[in-house]
Amino acid sequence: MSRLSRTLSTALVAAASLCIAQGAVGQDKKPVELRYTTGAPAKTPWVMQLERFEKDVDEEGKGALKIQSFHSAQLGNEQDTVQQVARGRIDMGGFSSGSVALIAPEIALLGLPFYFASIAEQDCVIDEHLSKPVAALLAKKGIQFLGWTEVGTVDVVGKKPYLTPADVKGLKAAAASHRVSSGMWSALGANPTPIGITEISSAFQTGLVDVNATVVTFYLPSGLAKAAPVMTRVEMSDAPGIILMNKANYDKLSAENKAALNKAVARRPAAQLRAEIRGFEETLRGMHVKAGGTIVQTTPAQREEWRKLLQPVWPAMVKDVGGESANIFQLMEAGKKACGDRKS
Repeated sequence: MSRLSRTLSTALVAAASLCIAQGAVGQDKKPVELRYTTGAPAKTPWVMQLERFEKDVDEEGKGALKIQSFHSAQLGNEQDTVQQVARGRIDMGGFSSGSVALIAPEIALLGLPFYFASIAEQDCVIDEHLSKPVAALLAKKGIQFLGWTEVGTVDVVGKKPYLTPADVKGLKAAAASHRVSSGMWSALGANPTPIGITEISSAFQTGLVDVNATVVTFYLPSGLAKAAPVMTRVEMSDAPGIILMNKANYDKLSAENKAALNKAVARRPAAQLRAEIRGFEETLRGMHVKAGGTIVQTTPAQREEWRKLLQPVWPAMVKDVGGESANIFQLMEAGKKACGDRKS
């Protein structure tokens, strides 16, 4: 064999060895894992959606990107974990808008009581007029907005019916940790106390609170229905949920993993996620009654009493929230005009 042939042969062997070594390294490379937190209890639609999201991410990422999920507040209640996401200690999660308001107070305006004429109008305003402004608002706080989901319809719960605003006057109310909630209870003549959602049941049991505004999708699975067995259907608002990720951690993802994550999110549009949660609400109400709980429906006239009392307080709530709330509220107002009187 000539010197040239031997040289070429040696080079080919070296190249082949390098390819094999690189292939072995590639096979040994561990997937990127993202920790996802939610306060949703097991066997609820949110957990079903999360498990499906895990599969979507795995498929889109071809095994290079994984979601490690923690439900039932395993990493802490959402008031704590949403701030851990903002700090990058937890990668991502699904949260109520009330909890996200701890990071961006303006988000609380989505829960203005009796603001939207219908659920369809709210969906239109949020999807078509607030998604980009909310994403920009959260980006300033180090949060990557991934999409909307659903929490449910807000009603009033306690140990007896509360059909009119006069029924809650002077009572101790469990308030969410944002100013729209506390402002609402104050306007109704109740005495608000901010309480984390995981402590509300015990607050009822100890007499710390008498009344709370919540959604049946939390009320029944969490066990709160046992401590506050009467739900009054006031339908104050429809509570949206938000899927978030720490922006620095999102930006660190490779282009391929980022694309895979975005494609996985896009597989399930907000309309689908909302429909799945809303369809579950009526099932839960039926389960509550079957278990011995009580559901009381306000009349249109009674519900109008609540609305008439709270509508004039919206401007004060917006002002009290501060930050960019005036601008967000203007966008909400413009969205309502553009969406028209959508029927639910």
